[in-house]
Amino acid sequence: MDPLLIVMGIAAAASAFCWIASLATKDTSWVDRLWSIVPVVYVWVFAIAGLTSGADAARLVLMAVLVTAWGARLTFNFARKGGYSGMEDYRWAVLRGRMPAAAFQVFNLLFIVGFQMTLLVLIALPARVAFEHPAPLTAWDGVFAVLFAGFLVGEFVADQQQWDFQRAKSASGGVLEPGFVTTGLFAWSRHPNFFFEQAQWWTFYAMGATAATASGLGLWGGVLNASIAGAVLLTALFIGSTVFTESISAAKYPAYAEYQRTTSMLIPWPPRRRARDVVPGT
Repeated sequence: MDPLLIVMGIAAAASAFCWIASLATKDTSWVDRLWSIVPVVYVWVFAIAGLTSGADAARLVLMAVLVTAWGARLTFNFARKGGYSGMEDYRWAVLRGRMPAAAFQVFNLLFIVGFQMTLLVLIALPARVAFEHPAPLTAWDGVFAVLFAGFLVGEFVADQQQWDFQRAKSASGGVLEPGFVTTGLFAWSRHPNFFFEQAQWWTFYAMGATAATASGLGLWGGVLNASIAGAVLLTALFIGSTVFTESISAAKYPAYAEYQRTTSMLIPWPPRRRARDVVPGT
């Protein structure tokens, strides 16, 4: 059977489960709970299909191992924040309060479940490209694998810094100025974990593109192929989610506007000087 059909079948079942569970529990975070799991399953479906086909599947196995490491880290971080204990993402609760009940349920079906579960299939499709174009590993695969691992470590560090801040904030009675983390990687990016997350999937796409290119395809179909849609849409989702998240933070914390002015939103970059540090004429 075509591994893509297997992936689509799993995705359909997972989507139905998330939608029905959200209606039964009035909790719309079920996709969040599967977010770090189903892409790992999808990539391994392609890797196992590659291994059983008799073709060179080294690249597919490498891709599957990298995505498994991504999923393990994200699952751990989500679990320690209480994500599997019935805690709904606060952003969905805010959005629910801003929309009529019927409109929110349409949004739940089409976006929270439909779009996001489709996106989780799309980001895994570079593995399908590698499956369809089996070729020996190249030096570029090594470069992209190292980059993926580096971005994975960066995200782990950012999440740990955020976790440490939230624990310190909780220990101080819920008040710790300025109310949000601004040190470590967060002095260079307001959302370094978001940046590293997206960067991992762009390097994953690059590995699929490497397979297509090594098989003799040129610019179109090789370096640039249809599986880029997953990385593009993931970036669009993160940008939209970040803007929404920041609208909540800005309304909650008076100091957030200055943080936005001085610090890059996503790409880590040296911070601008604070307004009170600027000397007239300099």
